[in-house]
Amino acid sequence: MTGAVVVRPLDGCRVVVTRQERGRLGDLLEAVGAQVVHVPLIEVVDAAGDGLEQELDRLDEHRWLVVTSGEGADRVGRAAASHPSVRLAAVGTVTADRLGAASGRAVDVVPERQLAAALVDEFAGQAPTTVLVAQADRAAPTLVEGLRRLGHSVTAVTAYETRTRHPTPAEIARIADSDVVVFTSGSAAESWAEAMTDRETDPLRRPVDRPAVVAIGPTTDASIRDLGLKSDAVATDHSLHGLVDALIRLWSGSASGSEPE
Repeated sequence: MTGAVVVRPLDGCRVVVTRQERGRLGDLLEAVGAQVVHVPLIEVVDAAGDGLEQELDRLDEHRWLVVTSGEGADRVGRAAASHPSVRLAAVGTVTADRLGAASGRAVDVVPERQLAAALVDEFAGQAPTTVLVAQADRAAPTLVEGLRRLGHSVTAVTAYETRTRHPTPAEIARIADSDVVVFTSGSAAESWAEAMTDRETDPLRRPVDRPAVVAIGPTTDASIRDLGLKSDAVATDHSLHGLVDALIRLWSGSASGSEPE
C-alpha cells in the first residue's frame, strides 16, 4: 500500500522573497510547497556614528526600551540583558522572540495586532514615562509621535540603516518568471521601483502576465501604492505567518479560477 500524496497549498508557486536574508520567511514558504526565489532588494547595515552606543550606555535612564524589528532587537539585546530593570516592548512576535533571545529575558509588551499604532495603544493610560525607541533610519513616525502624544518622554535612536539594492538583469528575469513577489517593507518596494526605469519592461507594472504582489501589512502596502505599484493581497495578520496565509488565499483563488478578494 503506497502512502498518500501530500498536496501542499503552494505547490507549483514560485515566490520571490525580497528580504536581505530568505530566513524564516523562506522556510515558512517552503513548508507549504512554494519554490522560493531569493532576490534581496535591501541591505541592512549598522547605523553610522555612535548614537546608538551612547543611548545604550545610559539605558538605565529610561523605563522602557522599544524595538520595531528583529534587526533592532539584535543590536540592543546585550544592553537589555545588562539593565534588567528596563522593561521591554516589541511591535511583533517575531521581533519579540529575537529580543528575548538576545536579552535572555521575556519581553513585557507585544501588541496583539502587530502594528506600531497598536503598540502605542498599549501605552495608553500609563503615567508618563521615559521610552527609548530603537528603530531603522527609515522608520515611519507613527510609534514615536504616538507615544509623545500620550505624554511620554521619548528618545528615538537609529539602530540600523536600510539601503536599497538594485537587482541585476538576471535577477529581474528571475522575478519576471515567478508567480508572486512578497514585500515585507516599503524599502524593498522602493528598490524595485528604482530599478525599473522602463515601464514597458517592468513585470510588476504590466497589467497581464506579471507576478502578483503580496504585502505584509498596510504600511508596506501604502508604500507600494505610493510608488505606483499595486498589491494583489495584504496580510490581515501583519506577520510572516500572516503574509504566508494571505499568499495561500491568493494562490488558492487563482488556482480555482476565482477572483482574489
